[in-house]
Amino acid sequence: MKTTLIPAVAGLALMAGIGIAAADEVIVTPEQQTVVKEYVHKHPIASVNVLGLELGVGSTVPDTVELQEVPDVKYRYAVVNDHTVLIDPGTRRVVQVIQ
Repeated sequence: MKTTLIPAVAGLALMAGIGIAAADEVIVTPEQQTVVKEYVHKHPIASVNVLGLELGVGSTVPDTVELQEVPDVKYRYAVVNDHTVLIDPGTRRVVQVIQ
């Protein structure tokens, strides 16, 4: 009985973890993307180099990176390692890499 119970519990724990990760997902609407892209294009800023940072969605930028406000959008932006990124100011996590 123990041998069948352990895989079942492990499976449930894995599924619960996936549910929690999905709840953390940030959705940037197409309207917000347009506003951000236009604003960033009109207000260029210098890139900040952060050694050792693997930049992508979910990455956390250090406090040394100054976040720039975008009017009417709750997220902020910065240019890090020559990539413009949209950042959640509360967690400092990258929510989108802007192309």
